[in-house]
Amino acid sequence: MSVAIIINPLSGGASPSKGRRRAELAADALAKAGEQGDVFVTERRGHAGELATASARRGARLVIAWGGDGTVNEVATALVGTSAALGVIPAGSGNGLARMLGMPPNPTRAIGRILNGSQRAIDVGDIDGHPFVNVAGVGFDAHIAGAFAAIGRARRGFLRYGAIVICQLRTYECRTYTVALDPLDDCTTTTHRAFLLSFANGRQWGNGAIIAPSAELDDGALEAVVVEDRGRGAVLRSVPRLFAGTIAGAPGVSICRIQSAMVSGDGPLLYHADGEPHVGGPSLRVSIRPLALQIRA
Repeated sequence: MSVAIIINPLSGGASPSKGRRRAELAADALAKAGEQGDVFVTERRGHAGELATASARRGARLVIAWGGDGTVNEVATALVGTSAALGVIPAGSGNGLARMLGMPPNPTRAIGRILNGSQRAIDVGDIDGHPFVNVAGVGFDAHIAGAFAAIGRARRGFLRYGAIVICQLRTYECRTYTVALDPLDDCTTTTHRAFLLSFANGRQWGNGAIIAPSAELDDGALEAVVVEDRGRGAVLRSVPRLFAGTIAGAPGVSICRIQSAMVSGDGPLLYHADGEPHVGGPSLRVSIRPLALQIRA
């Protein structure tokens, strides 16, 4: 088997019937390209990672994740340190990594670009033992990840995500964190009452929201982004900068390049890795594994 395509049938608010159509399209695309491979449809959370692990062990040279950021994270995690390359077909609510790679939303075009694309190695981040390929964080974005996960996969989608953000912004309470950085730029250990702390391997959360404008996937570093608690008004005024790629110049925002960090708080910490929520703490270690994952785009 040279190629495996792993499909999340519910990503982006899809349905099981749409999952079957995606599988048929994927099989047809492989056949037209003269590629040998298998097409799988996930049945539960964690299944994409299991399928990717099995595919790599059977000798797949390319494993394509068709789904949202969570599906991509599962497949990428399984492929770290193997010779199999990751491909991404965007079908989620954010599609942060796929957007940075310039992947088209049309699945047929995306499959063609992956099969014919160049291969390179990219970095992989780690937060509290959970790998991430795009962005991880603590604070409001982790809070939203938790709320989004709680509604169930069948009810997801961009509009639903936006509604959750607006609703949660009204009641979210910022916390105080101690942040110890191992910096590439002259940063120091500091304490912040922060709206959020992001650690970015890629540039954007998704949908054009650029949290780390200077981030690169293969530079051996993460961008640590601290957004101070300056009130809801300041957050709302910063939104246009987020989509313009100029968030680094917003009041209360600091960014520096790092290879590792330690985030500590008073009690357990909710965090996310590529949009998937987890609970750890009271201290979380963040690190980078340079060039640990092969990718095709």
